[in-house]
Amino acid sequence: MAEQAKVEAGKKKIEWGSQIRSYVFDDRRVKDHRTNYQTSDVNGVMDGKIDEFIKAYLMEFSDTQD
Repeated sequence: MAEQAKVEAGKKKIEWGSQIRSYVFDDRRVKDHRTNYQTSDVNGVMDGKIDEFIKAYLMEFSDTQD
């Protein structure tokens, strides 16, 4: 129960402005707001091509940075 309470306490509220990624189809852009990584391959991202987003996140927030 204590572990679950810790997880729940760390959650953010789901509200406007708390998104981590935005899809702007008219500008042909997908941007991750945590890392500022963006791409113009909207169709690729919508098809699941998100490896570069994952890589950017890991590079930004990895605890094992040199």
